[in-house]
Amino acid sequence: MTPDELNAARDRVLPDVVAGGLRVLFCGINPGLLSAATGHHFARPGNRFWPVLHLSGFTPRRLAPAEQDELLTYRLGITNVVARATARADELSPEEFREGGRLLTAKVELLRPQWLAVVGVTAYRSAFGDKKARIGPQERMIGTTRIWALPNPSGLNAHWTAESMAQEYGRLRAAAEATGAPEEG
Repeated sequence: MTPDELNAARDRVLPDVVAGGLRVLFCGINPGLLSAATGHHFARPGNRFWPVLHLSGFTPRRLAPAEQDELLTYRLGITNVVARATARADELSPEEFREGGRLLTAKVELLRPQWLAVVGVTAYRSAFGDKKARIGPQERMIGTTRIWALPNPSGLNAHWTAESMAQEYGRLRAAAEATGAPEEG
């Protein structure tokens, strides 16, 4: 992909991978330029989302970004706090994060997944105004949906290895399996 093609993807919106009845709705910060250009979430080769999803037991094999729609067969989905694509998350304003939190809340109220998993505790803090949030399950709920803040799988996150991320993602997987199907209403 050329630099011009990547730059042309700036501000593009990447469609969600969602359906009703999800066990876990994973929520990224916002799409990167490569994701927006290809139409696939977590598309940058250094991003560890897809390997960690497999290592943690959410998927039986490592999926490629182009196979993102297969997540729905496992009752998993993907969305973002902020829909527009940027080269870096620091290009987003605090207002965009707050508005993203409001839109995400409405999306979760509509879809009613068992768990909302925000990949990036800083994104969770910014979107929901919870400055003290830590990695792990959160006290806040959206309707009947529980929330878990996960480590950001970006290759830039040097604080977490793929293995340590997989352990935390695995804790969420175990919690999702223990909570069963969402109530119909």
